[in-house]
Amino acid sequence: MRRLPTRATGAVRRRVVTTVAVAVLCAGGVVAVPASADPPPALDDGLALTPPMGFNNWNSTHCRAEFDETMVRGIADLFVDKGLKDAGYQYVNLDDCWALPARNADGKLVPDPARFPHGIKAVADYVHSKGLKLGIYTSAGTKTCSDVGFPGALGHEYSDARQFADWGVDYLKYDNCNNQGVDAKQRYTTMRDALRATGRPIVYSICEWGQNKPWEWAADVGHLWRTTGDISDNWGSMLSLLKQNLPLARYAGPGHWNDPDMLEVGNGGMTDTEYRTHFSMWSVMASPLLIGTDLRTASDTTYEILANRDVIAVDQDPLGKQGLEVSSEGGRWVVSKEMQDGSRAVALFNETGSAQHIATTAKAVGLPAAPAYVARDLWQHRNVNTAGTLAATVPAHGTVLLRVAADPKWAAYPPAADVALDEGVFAEPGTTAKVSGAFTDLGRTPARDVSVSLSGPAGEGWKVVARGATKAPVVPAGGALRTGWTVSVPAGTATGTYDLTLRATYRSPHGTRVTSTVPVTAAVATAPPRGISALGDLPWLASTNGYGPVERDTSNGESAAGDGNPLTVGGVVYAKGLGVHASSSVDYYTARGCERVTAQVGVDDEKGTKGTVAFEVWADGRKVASTGVLSNSDAPQALSADVTGAQVVRLVVTDGGDGIDSDHADWGDAQVSC
Repeated sequence: MRRLPTRATGAVRRRVVTTVAVAVLCAGGVVAVPASADPPPALDDGLALTPPMGFNNWNSTHCRAEFDETMVRGIADLFVDKGLKDAGYQYVNLDDCWALPARNADGKLVPDPARFPHGIKAVADYVHSKGLKLGIYTSAGTKTCSDVGFPGALGHEYSDARQFADWGVDYLKYDNCNNQGVDAKQRYTTMRDALRATGRPIVYSICEWGQNKPWEWAADVGHLWRTTGDISDNWGSMLSLLKQNLPLARYAGPGHWNDPDMLEVGNGGMTDTEYRTHFSMWSVMASPLLIGTDLRTASDTTYEILANRDVIAVDQDPLGKQGLEVSSEGGRWVVSKEMQDGSRAVALFNETGSAQHIATTAKAVGLPAAPAYVARDLWQHRNVNTAGTLAATVPAHGTVLLRVAADPKWAAYPPAADVALDEGVFAEPGTTAKVSGAFTDLGRTPARDVSVSLSGPAGEGWKVVARGATKAPVVPAGGALRTGWTVSVPAGTATGTYDLTLRATYRSPHGTRVTSTVPVTAAVATAPPRGISALGDLPWLASTNGYGPVERDTSNGESAAGDGNPLTVGGVVYAKGLGVHASSSVDYYTARGCERVTAQVGVDDEKGTKGTVAFEVWADGRKVASTGVLSNSDAPQALSADVTGAQVVRLVVTDGGDGIDSDHADWGDAQVSC
């Protein structure tokens, strides 16, 4: 992962929460959960009993001039006007660059008069007048993380805390830059004590980047702590932070939260589907929900995501449990969060680049045996009854978020339906593919007047013809309507993935009409030629990358295509191959006609001593080869994978478990034999 240029060299950008004013510890080290040693008891001050919700300007403005008093007041106004306050958002937090670079003659912090001409107290008073709370930022070092070098609080903790309290600050984000090597626990504990001494309730967010495993020691120090490095507005970064934070569930609870960093929803680097996943998974993990986009220019869709009260209720559940992984095979994740009322929030999360069918059961997610259950889709806002199976076809990078309960009133709702194809759609340009699928009644009541259809991309010349019955007067509970289609792909269609739509309509016994629209991914590609081919010369179906695009025959330069260098691992230069940045995946269509993938893999030399990654090869959703974690000090490693009979081969690079900073990974001499 790149560090933003506005931050000091070698310093990870931080995020902190203030104590009612909340303070957050952030650190960017490897997330490792010890088998023993319970965390210390949480602070007993009644603060942050649910994960803090609010706004922080950093992700949208950094230190640019638009971060000022006018912006902060505008955000507070929008919290009220757009219903975000009523939805639970409370804190309006200032990040770095609010102060002048030097303290005054008395050693006090001085607000930048250009940005905050009326001072911080006036801003706090305005925010408080809206029924909201104000947060502020500093670092547990001699300077903050900005390259400008604003004053940090190390050695000034009691004085700075007093100023914050006098200004009416309610939340403190305490970063980790320029810490002079002083013990992390000592630094963050000193500020805890300083905040306590003010007598003002301030939420304390420890932004130590997870470097010293604050989840093991900070429960009685702060109210939340960063478990990861900084988030960036892209899929790879968000996914990496999710995977680092998810295993730490045992450390989270009321008044002490794991923090995988702020939200990027609305900043433009991900799709709306990916932003819904971001918001869903942060909520299932009981993470702080700190809006990171400039709400003054936010779209209606951004507001719709951020203000989804069904999803917010999952995050804010007073039981305070963080969700647990149930399964994750092939990038098809099931995560279950226990709720105070006995229900479970269940995320069906698709990490992959194509639509996937994901299924689990009420028993698997921790619910008791019952005649039937009610499942509410928290994005579609509708309830169905199910006999116990929870299933959906989930779009690429998407999440279906359910709240499931053993509800005796289940019969009042329509039956759940699983609408899915038996397998993916694969075809070459100018050919046809035969596919089959089913409408399955998962409920305890019959589905009536069932109709199913499959359609191709609009206006692109695709033809879809049914090969069987597409309607049934009734499908009984547990029964299915099976049918098939012939899909014709126009000649000249470019290699890639295309969205088809599988749709079903039906009625409940009470007459309620239900429409289910299911995404289907069609892969169009030409089979590789017989013999040995360089993977860098072949078209891929889909790709994801931590930064920048996947590169052919050069390293990843993190930004535009072609900005890399020769592929170089351990001093060995490779003329052919792929340059990627974790987290990465590249999918190839192999048409069941290839036998083996080979490559010389490792971390590219251009990152010096930085970077840790792991390489994997998957064949039709099954891992067939992997390297384990490699660092920049490792020589190129030969990787060979048997992919005999696979329809799709996926090349995967993970972050090695410590975030994606500097994870430039090379598939040197990557080849496929067919």
